[in-house]
Amino acid sequence: MSSTAPSSPALPGASSPALPGASSPALPGASSPALPGASSPALPGASSPALPARFTIDPAFAVGKVDPRLFGSFVEHLGRCVYTGIYEPGHPTADAKGLRQDVLDLVRELGTTVIRYPGGNFVSGYKWEDSVGPKDERPRRLDLAWRSTETNRFGLSEYIHFLRKVGGEPLLAVNLGTRGVQEALELQEYANHPSGTARSDQRIAHGDKEPFGIRLWCLGNEVDGDWQTGHKTAEEYGRLAAETARAMRQQDWSEDLKFVACGSSSQGLDTFAAWESTVLQHTYDLVDYISLHAYYEEHDGDRDSFLASAVDMESFIENVVATCDHVGARLKSKKRINLSFDEWNVWYQKRPSPHQVEDWQEAPRILEDVYSVTDAVVFGSLLIALLRHADRVTIACLAQLVNVIAPIMTEPGGAAWKQTTFYPFAQASKYGRGRVLQVNVDSPKYETERFGDVDVLHATAVIDDSTGAVTVFAVNRSQTDALPLEIDLRGIAATGVVEHSVLADSDPEAVNTAAEPERVIPRTAAGTVVQDGALRAVLEPLSWNVIRLA
Repeated sequence: MSSTAPSSPALPGASSPALPGASSPALPGASSPALPGASSPALPGASSPALPARFTIDPAFAVGKVDPRLFGSFVEHLGRCVYTGIYEPGHPTADAKGLRQDVLDLVRELGTTVIRYPGGNFVSGYKWEDSVGPKDERPRRLDLAWRSTETNRFGLSEYIHFLRKVGGEPLLAVNLGTRGVQEALELQEYANHPSGTARSDQRIAHGDKEPFGIRLWCLGNEVDGDWQTGHKTAEEYGRLAAETARAMRQQDWSEDLKFVACGSSSQGLDTFAAWESTVLQHTYDLVDYISLHAYYEEHDGDRDSFLASAVDMESFIENVVATCDHVGARLKSKKRINLSFDEWNVWYQKRPSPHQVEDWQEAPRILEDVYSVTDAVVFGSLLIALLRHADRVTIACLAQLVNVIAPIMTEPGGAAWKQTTFYPFAQASKYGRGRVLQVNVDSPKYETERFGDVDVLHATAVIDDSTGAVTVFAVNRSQTDALPLEIDLRGIAATGVVEHSVLADSDPEAVNTAAEPERVIPRTAAGTVVQDGALRAVLEPLSWNVIRLA
C-alpha cells in the first residue's frame, strides 16, 4: 500500500472524436439500434440526456468466467484495521481468540473471499517470527512503514483463525524488503509442513496441530516504490523474487502453489511497464500473477474526472496485460500471466486527517476515510472495471477491510457499521458470479479534464449459466441527469425483473456514521421492465445500479 503513489496522467488519445460515419451495425455484444417504445421518461426533477444509453447482451459473447478471488480484501497492520478493527479482546462481542463477532458478521455479509495479509508497506520490515507463540512473549517492534508501534498480539495463527471464521482464503505476503529467501522458506515450513521439522513442530507446540495450507503467496510489496523499506531496482527485485519462488517450489511441488510478483505501484510511475517487463523476464516461468495497485480521489474539485476513474483503471489493466503478453511472446512461452489487482479503492491521500497522530503510537487513527454517495458510485464503477477484465484479473483485493479506507467502520468497545462502499462490493460479490458478458455501450458522453470524452454509462453484465439468471451492474456518471437505459436481451430468455436496486441520494455528500449507520442504503427503483426482448430502465443521476433478471 503506497503512501505516496502518484496519480496517473490523462490517458493518451482520451479526447479522440468519433470517426466519420462510425455508426456500426448491431453485432452481438455491440451497441444496439433503437428499441420499440424506447422513449423512457426522465425522473422527476432531472433533465434527461437527448439519447438513451444502449447495449446488447448475448450469452454467446463472453469476456470470461469470474474467479471468486476477484472479491478479495486486504488486512494490513496499519492504523486500526487489526487492533480495535477485527481484533479487540474485551469487546462485548469478542470471541475467545479476541475477534469481534459484530465485525465477523459484517465481513461475511460483505462476501470477501481471499484476504491478503499482513501488508502492504508493513510487510517490508516484518519479522514473521515475532507474530507466533505465546502472546505475552511476543516482542513489541517499531513499524517503519506507518511509524507506529506493533504489539504483535495479532499474528499468523490469529489471521488463520479469522479466515476460518469468515470462510476466507489466505494470500500471505513475504518480506522481500529487508529479508529474503531463507526467511520465506522458514515461514512456508512453519505454515504448511505437517510435522517433523523444527519450524513445523514449533507451530504444533504453539497450538496449531494442522498445517495452515497457504497456497497463494505475494513475493513482497511495492518494491518499485522509493517509499518502501528495502526499495529495489527491477533487476534486483526480479532476481530475488525468482530465487524465492524457485526455492519455495522446491519445498512444495504442489500444482496449486501460486505466486504473485510485484508489479508497478502506479501507472503514473516513470518505471511503469519497464518494471513489469524486467521483473517478468526473471520470473515468467516461476510466478502466476503480476500485481497492480491503484487508488483514486477527487482532485481540486474535478468531480467529472473523478467519476471517470475507471477509465484509468481499465487502461492500467490493459497496459499490464499487453506487457505480460509481450514478455511471454519474447520468451516464446505458451504460459499466460494473470493479474492480481491486490490493492484498489478510493483513498483521499491529500485530505487532512481529523485526528492528531504522534509517532510510534499503537493502532493510531489514520486513513479513516468516510465515504459519500459519490465515492460509492466511483467505487462501483471500479468494480465494473474489474469484472469487465475478468479473463485476466483473477485476483483482486479491496484495500482495506476495516477502519482504514474501508467498507466497515468500528468504535473501540462500541458499534460497527457499513460505509456507503459496503453495498456495491457486497452486491457484486453476491450476484457477480458466473460469466461476464461482452458489453459495448452506445452512450451519451461528457467531457472530462483528465480523460477527454467519457461515456455517461459504465456497465457490465454477468450470467449464471446454471440458472440462466443475468445481473446488470451499471453506473450513471452524470451528476445532474437521469439516464434512460435500453438493453437488447438477445439470446436471454428473461421473463421479468427480479429487482432493480439503486444506491443514490439527493445529497451526493451523504455518508453513514455511527450515529446514522443507515443514512445511505440501496433501495428499489421503480419502472424497470422487460418487454419485447428488451429491458428498459431509467438510471438516477449519480447512481450505482444492480438489475437482476429472472
